Amino acid sequence: MPLNNDFITQIEALLPHGEAHAMLDAIDQRDVEVAVRFNNAKCHSMSTHLERVPWCEWGAYLVRRPQFTFDPMLHAGAYYVQDASSMFIYHVIKSLVHAPVRYLDLCAAPGGKTTAALQALPAGSAMVANEIVPPRAHVLRENVIKWGNPACMVTCDSPWALGALTNTFDVIAADVPCSGEGMFRKDDEAIAQWSPALVEQCSARQRVILADVWNALKPGGLLIYSTCTYNRQENEEMVQFIINELGATPLEVPIESSWNIHGAIECDVPCYRFMPHITRGEGLFVCVLRKNSGALALTNSKKDKKKVKKSSQAIPAEVKKWVTGNNDFAMYDNIVFATPQSIKEMVEIDTSNIHVIKPFGIALCENKGKKTVPCHHLAMSTLLQQEAFPLCEVDYPTAIAYLRGEALTIDAPRGYVLITYRNSPLGFVNNLGNRANNLYPKPWRIMSSHVPEQAPAISGEV
Repeated sequence: MPLNNDFITQIEALLPHGEAHAMLDAIDQRDVEVAVRFNNAKCHSMSTHLERVPWCEWGAYLVRRPQFTFDPMLHAGAYYVQDASSMFIYHVIKSLVHAPVRYLDLCAAPGGKTTAALQALPAGSAMVANEIVPPRAHVLRENVIKWGNPACMVTCDSPWALGALTNTFDVIAADVPCSGEGMFRKDDEAIAQWSPALVEQCSARQRVILADVWNALKPGGLLIYSTCTYNRQENEEMVQFIINELGATPLEVPIESSWNIHGAIECDVPCYRFMPHITRGEGLFVCVLRKNSGALALTNSKKDKKKVKKSSQAIPAEVKKWVTGNNDFAMYDNIVFATPQSIKEMVEIDTSNIHVIKPFGIALCENKGKKTVPCHHLAMSTLLQQEAFPLCEVDYPTAIAYLRGEALTIDAPRGYVLITYRNSPLGFVNNLGNRANNLYPKPWRIMSSHVPEQAPAISGEV
């Protein structure tokens, strides 16, 4: 799809003549880089044949885009498919955050920057990952569960509702909804939807989002502001709004000149622009600011949210052996949760008026009458004690059959069995002897009946 003339004019006004046309040519060529970020909690090393993303030690460029859907290791949470530019959040956190924090990922779906932040945050940190749009929030929840880190809560609420948690978070990442110019190389719909009016609409909404959530950031806390667009209105001008109207001081992030990250345009504030004609990735803008002081006056009243009921029912002793480390256990709506004691103080957040769709910790099991059924969340978790269950290692066709929700025939003891592929857990079955009933979550199943002859070759060693 051809670029909008107004967009071309905007880029020509944004950059010097030669650079503007180099950037427009790069967008037109649609030569999109493919990258993945490995989960170091599940993959202990990366192939030396992979080309690393320079600002993220666990990120790698791929030569071509494989059929990721048909790779069981993706479903096991061994890696996340993410544009290389977006991995810069990993470098920002590693550079500026050196002690445990409470971290809010405000506009978090589908979960790329969320899981990158979880990977980068110091041990003992806790994250609230929020998405206001319910269907996108459930995609976020799925990706967080697959990543396996128990220190993340997922919520589905407005920035204002989270802003009511005054002085709660040490870091807030706001990857705000934007006009999407940085996605033009891979998304024709983004090109079709773009207009100068959309830029105006997005910038107005960004101001509201930032003002709404500002109270939740502690004085001295960090705001990581980002967009996937190029215009100054949503980028440098929004940073000036944060500085002038909300009260913040911009911070410098150390970078290497070889990374070819573009600086701020018509602004002396340290900003970081990923531009496709010079940087290997899609469009991204990032600025980090420290909150100066104080809370803003709240003008709305709280609305009561549906509360999850804690049960006084006894928790079966055997399920406590399903996880490693020292954990606190609680039951909510017949589901047993385990939360590491190492994050106990950090997770003490008042969520009585927040819509929580995944609490901190992991769901261990669900009580169904006299049955105690292990949850898929447990299979994905880094807390899983694999020795607590019989294991059944399967080949590639069987792994795909499992991920499609099919019943299996396996050589394993009766009862709940953990299915593994390349020694990575995929989930549970209930083995009845003549067949094993599939417990893989229905909404997550592979819908296609196609089975490639071999698995995509994504090289992370587990």
